[in-house]
This record gives sequence, structure tokens and C-alpha cells, in this order.
Amino acid sequence: MAIDRRKQRILEAIVALYAADGEPVGSGLLANYFDMAVSSATLRNEMAALTRLGLLEQPHTSAGRVPSPQGYRYYLNNLLGAPGAIVLPPEDKARIDDLFATMDAEPEKLAQSAARTLADYTGLAAAATTPQADDLCIAHFEVVQVGRYTAAVLAVTSAGGVRTRVARVGEGFTRGDAQALAALLNRSLTFVVPEDVTDALTAELLEAAPPRLAPVVRAAEALVRTGPQVCFEGAQYLAQDQDVRKNLGTLLELFSDNETGRALIEPQGNKVTATLGEDIRPELPGVCIVSRRYLAGGGLTGAVALVGSNRMAYHHLIPILEYFATKLGQSMSGKKQEEQI
Repeated sequence: MAIDRRKQRILEAIVALYAADGEPVGSGLLANYFDMAVSSATLRNEMAALTRLGLLEQPHTSAGRVPSPQGYRYYLNNLLGAPGAIVLPPEDKARIDDLFATMDAEPEKLAQSAARTLADYTGLAAAATTPQADDLCIAHFEVVQVGRYTAAVLAVTSAGGVRTRVARVGEGFTRGDAQALAALLNRSLTFVVPEDVTDALTAELLEAAPPRLAPVVRAAEALVRTGPQVCFEGAQYLAQDQDVRKNLGTLLELFSDNETGRALIEPQGNKVTATLGEDIRPELPGVCIVSRRYLAGGGLTGAVALVGSNRMAYHHLIPILEYFATKLGQSMSGKKQEEQI
């Protein structure tokens, strides 16, 4: 759909004013926004045209206009600008730098910390995935005795992350058992992709280990099969947003499933991607998810996202999201402050 520049500017203004106040925007308010450079009569005509095009809606006969889902799509796809076009103020960069300086460098913990920090920083919900690559695998196993009947399996990924799973055994578990199992796992399950963990390999491992230690073998296999995890934080902020609150239960249910949550925040290429609730199944009217890919080095990538109302202040929030993505990628790859650009 192609519309002239004046209609574009009016749509931009209505998106901004509606985000700020949450009230339908009338021609008088718009005239003030444009410093009376455009008459109220002209604005009413243009708003009526945008309504006929499906980009604006009129909640009530005598009310002003609000952006429609189609209007938000047009705005996000055509008017918001290319990634990086909106400059983040230096003071915001400095504050975000300080926040990342205190985070745990271990990838799984870093993703969760970044999501929690982004949520608190913006007052929206946020999500982040742990880094992943097609060839990511387990490089080393350790098995630790943590109780008479309990073992912890620690797996170090080829990207330096650490995964942990606890297994309970029916009989006593010794340090000798831990050492023998670690040797078995390092011989058979390191540098193996999930697709290679076949029934035949499982049977071979179970035959090599005493039957009472089968739960530990199963725990190690589960770690090999574990894909990137999605960390969702800031649900309390959504509960305070009347546009999102009615769909909060469904949204939390979607993010409770790791695969579904990852798909919801998967960006399209190396640009900010916005997904409206009307494009999600089941539909979540009033919700918007804005996501950005981060690069963690070594071919590893992940995603970070903001989750909130489609009335969110995009011009303010997207530069923050982009800088968080940059910082998260740098922190995941171990880059120091002086190496950052």
C-alpha cells in the first residue's frame, strides 16, 4: 500500500500520541502536534481517508482515531526507519554498559539476566534466548556426587556454556561411579549433535553402565538434546497494562513452552522484527513483540525481545532494544569494554 507523505506523517503522529496518552486522537490534538501548520479540517479529511484505507479505527462515532492492526503494520514496516537510524542517547548507553558489567558471563545465566534487566529498564516484559549454532554440541562432561542417591551431570558446550541436570539413583552412588560415568560420557556423547543420539547409541550406553546408573545416562542424553532456551521476565509489568492484561494468561502459556517461545521472538534477518498479536495463534489483540538478533561470535546467534502493548513507544524503545542486543552479543563472546564499538 502506498500513501502520500502527509498521510504518513499523520499516521506517525497518531501512533505517537496514542502511545503517550492511550486516548483516541482527534483533529484538534493533531493540529497542536503540527503547530497549527495543517488545519483541523484538512486533518479530519486525511484521517477519514486513512480510516477508509483500514489504517485507522474510530472506537466511537464522536471519538478520535486510533491505529488499527493494519496501521501498526504499515507504521512498523515503512515509517519507523532502518535499524540504527534512531540514536540512543549517550547517558542511556552508559547506564546499560554499567548494568551489563555486573552480569554473570555464563551464557544461560547471562540471557536470563539480560531479559530481567531489559524488562526492569523499560517497564515491559522481555525475553532472550541462549546462543545457538547448527554445530553447537557438548565438548565435555563431568559427573558429580551431590548426595548418596543423587548425581549432577555437568556439560560444557562447544561455545563455553554450562548445562546441568540432576539424576536420582535407586541405590548408593559413589565417587567411583561418577568417574566411570564421566569417562563413558566423554567417550560416547561429546561432539555429538542431537540427531545422532539414536536408540542404538542409547542402548549401547545403557549396556555399558550398571542398570542402577541408567538415570544418569538419561540425564546426559537430555543435555545433548537440549536446544537454546528462552528466558521470559517482567510478567508483572504486563499485568499492569490494560491492553495486555486480558491476554496475559495465554501469553504466559505460550512462553512456558520453550519451542513456542523461541518462535515468537525469532527475528527476520538482522533487523528489528515486530509481531502483532493478531498475527499470533491464538490471536492476542493489543500485544506486540519486538525482537532483535544478537551475534555472540563463533557463528552463535540468539534473540532478545520486548513484549508489551502495541501502543509501546517504539521510537524510544527500539534503540534500547538494539543496544541491548549489541551488548548481549558482546558479553556472550567475551569482548571487553575497549573492544566495543
